[in-house]
Amino acid sequence: QVQLVESGGGLVQSGGSLRLSCVGSGLSFSNYAMSWYRQAGKEREIVARIGSDGEIGYIASFVQGRFTISRDNAKNAVYLEMTNLKPEATAVSLCNAEGARPFGDSDVLDDFWGQGTRVTVSS
Repeated sequence: QVQLVESGGGLVQSGGSLRLSCVGSGLSFSNYAMSWYRQAGKEREIVARIGSDGEIGYIASFVQGRFTISRDNAKNAVYLEMTNLKPEATAVSLCNAEGARPFGDSDVLDDFWGQGTRVTVSS
């Protein structure tokens, strides 16, 4: 069973820092691009993405210079280090794994999600 489990969320004051972790199991972790999303209400928005080879694929403009995404394939883990947090960052943070694997003449597209971890930033 594929699982992605996030941790590291919590309550932090404005200007503070948090480090989120996502640990995968049941999948060939190093074959997947990993992303962090945020969700406030029903809108889910990408924050950062790192490729299967470790290349940074995307950093949202509103967090550039403050957030860092990284991965450790030996630990099946992806991290998001967040600094100088603002109240607007209050949301559920979700971990996502995306990848394609051959199946016959085409690829199967995988898209796995964790349950999320809450980030609350007080003013």
